[in-house]
Amino acid sequence: MSPARRVIALGILLCAGAVRGAPAAPALVLAPCELEHPQRLVALAAECGALKVPENPHEPGGRQITLHIARVAAISRRKQPDPLFVLAGGPGAAATTFYASIAGAFARILRERDIVLVDQRGTGGSNALECHDSEDLLGHATKAEIEESTRACLASLAARADVAYYTTSLAVQDLEQVRAALGYEHINLYGASYGTRVAQHYLRHFEAHTRSVILDGVVPVAQPVGPTTAIDAEAALANILQRCAGEAACSARFGDAAADYHTVRAALRLSTVPIVRDPGTGDDRSFEFGSDHLASVLRLLSYTSEYAALLPLLLHAAAIHEDYAPLAAQYLLVERAYAQTIAVGMHNSVVCAEDAPLFAAYRIDRARLAATYLGTRQLDGLESVCRVWPRGPVDADLHAPLTSGVPALLLSGSDDPVTPPAGAHEAARAFTHHLEVVLEGFGHGQLTAPCVDRIMAQFVARASVETLDVSCVRAARPLPFFTSLNGPPP
Repeated sequence: MSPARRVIALGILLCAGAVRGAPAAPALVLAPCELEHPQRLVALAAECGALKVPENPHEPGGRQITLHIARVAAISRRKQPDPLFVLAGGPGAAATTFYASIAGAFARILRERDIVLVDQRGTGGSNALECHDSEDLLGHATKAEIEESTRACLASLAARADVAYYTTSLAVQDLEQVRAALGYEHINLYGASYGTRVAQHYLRHFEAHTRSVILDGVVPVAQPVGPTTAIDAEAALANILQRCAGEAACSARFGDAAADYHTVRAALRLSTVPIVRDPGTGDDRSFEFGSDHLASVLRLLSYTSEYAALLPLLLHAAAIHEDYAPLAAQYLLVERAYAQTIAVGMHNSVVCAEDAPLFAAYRIDRARLAATYLGTRQLDGLESVCRVWPRGPVDADLHAPLTSGVPALLLSGSDDPVTPPAGAHEAARAFTHHLEVVLEGFGHGQLTAPCVDRIMAQFVARASVETLDVSCVRAARPLPFFTSLNGPPP
């Protein structure tokens, strides 16, 4: 994994005004297609089409990019006229790939409504800004190495993209063109993580066409992604390890999981650990597992309760038995999965135009950052990338306070390492009709949590939070911790 890609892995999660009053979109023709699960586990029937839009809206006769659009048809013959548009996170994830990986969570909504997927410009089938870097597993990258990797990424994209024109401000204009081309008067929005920023910005400019909005793992419009990432990640890990202490089987098996974590951090600050086996292939593969690798695996395993269930077991093996192979195996597995789902160039285009310019005015407590397992390197790395990456058009109101009468359902996990519940609470102030739901012990994104699919379906059916029954989340429990490689205790 390249130095620049590692910076983004540590950081996920998140100018001139864009042209308004775009011309009416041409008709959009859809044809039967299949959406494939990222691991090729299943293929879903859909209709797909393409819509050409100018890369630079100020030059309508210039380079055109093709937006990849898919529609999954509602099951009912008497379907509702307003579909659900699903907006993926990242930044850099494709909506079609995201949906294919968690389609079951939308099954109840699909009974009555079409689901529309637009690969945001720069992702998936919409001129993805992907950089195919060689893997770098040698340890901490310097600022110079990150900048060199970033320049190489730009050079690889230069022939087919001006990377400046892949921002949120332009993406919401694309969404509006797709809505018009498909002939929908009103739409519902579901946004995950960075997709919540897209949803809120679409709502800001096209509220008249928005019936309801679900924000899952909420990025507040005023908050830049980056300055608090390390602190939020550390807090989430502390919550996870404290939950182990409160579970009889986990605490009996591992004792003080937090102490194991600090032991491992301290050991890797002193030296790296040689790893010789690739868990994916079984082949010999030598690299030095160090604190950067630990930071990546801790953060990415914290994202979901299913992955988090492994953390006490992995940390205990390293702390007590000096066996770092399980941690290293998970590092390789999750990093590869991440690399396959995120378009690095699109991520950079968004963060460098929309977030990095705000860092200077943000009160950054570097001493507090330095005390976390991510430290300051995630923020420093983003700054290194953004010194090189071009900045594109950003609407003047992107980070301005939002006010909306559209009904909003805001979903959070108490142990989310990147968009904690405080972000949803801040964003909720924008909505006169809203409901916040926090699932205890869950991480980033609540789509697959127990009963959330029912809550979302009821909300979209009514387009109202009044009398919405969310009591089922009180019984939702995260996956119990693994006490061995066989899984949780019976």
